[in-house]
Order: sequence, then structure tokens, then C-alpha cells
Amino acid sequence: MSSCTPQDVFGSDPAHVKWQVVRGDTSSLRVEFLENDEVTPFDISDWTFRATAYDPVEDVLDPLAVTKGNGYVDVVAAAITTENWGNNFRTFVNELQFDIEATLVDGTRWTPVIGTIVVLGDVSRSIL
Repeated sequence: MSSCTPQDVFGSDPAHVKWQVVRGDTSSLRVEFLENDEVTPFDISDWTFRATAYDPVEDVLDPLAVTKGNGYVDVVAAAITTENWGNNFRTFVNELQFDIEATLVDGTRWTPVIGTIVVLGDVSRSIL
């Protein structure tokens, strides 16, 4: 789980996240937006979000599902997407870049989170 404080200057110093995903699994990441007290959820009800992963091996952009809650967003990489993130039977099969972009009600765009998705190899699925 990561948290962001929107009162900081929008666009400056996004949170850097390392997200580990097993190839072929559904994986989710929750990002909380908190007031300066780091407890009270920030009102993000008028914001829109999108998240995208970039696979440099295949040169492909994969949209990730984003669900907004009370002061947080859940980002989901579906199994149907992650099954294409790498091949072979190594421990680490790929590393992708990703970000989460917010558009505020006044049109301001802000990227509160950037990071890497480390894709771990699976073995069992290959025999199913």
C-alpha cells in the first residue's frame, strides 16, 4: 500500500513503487490519498484515474483497471494481461514500468505514482 498527499505540489516527487506480480496471476495495488494528518482520507470523488503498464520487451502498453474508493484507488493487473508479461522459467521474467495518472476536477493532470512491476515466473500453470 502506498499513500500520497495531494497538498504537496501536484506533479512533484511522485511515489516510487516496486510492485511484484506472479506471471499469469491477478494482482492488485492500493494507493491511499491522505490529508496532512496521514489519517483522514482526501476527497478524490471528483477525480478520474487511469493506470498503464509498459512492457519494454514486447513494446506494448497495457491498461490496468482502476477502482476508486473513499480516499484510495485500487489498481488491478488482470491474469489475462499478466500471462503475457515474460516467458521462460526463471525467477524474474520481466520488468515493466507503470504509472497512475489522476485528472482533477479543474483539469489538472497529476501522476502521483510511478514505478516498476517485477514479474516473477510461474511454473505450475505451464502443466495445466
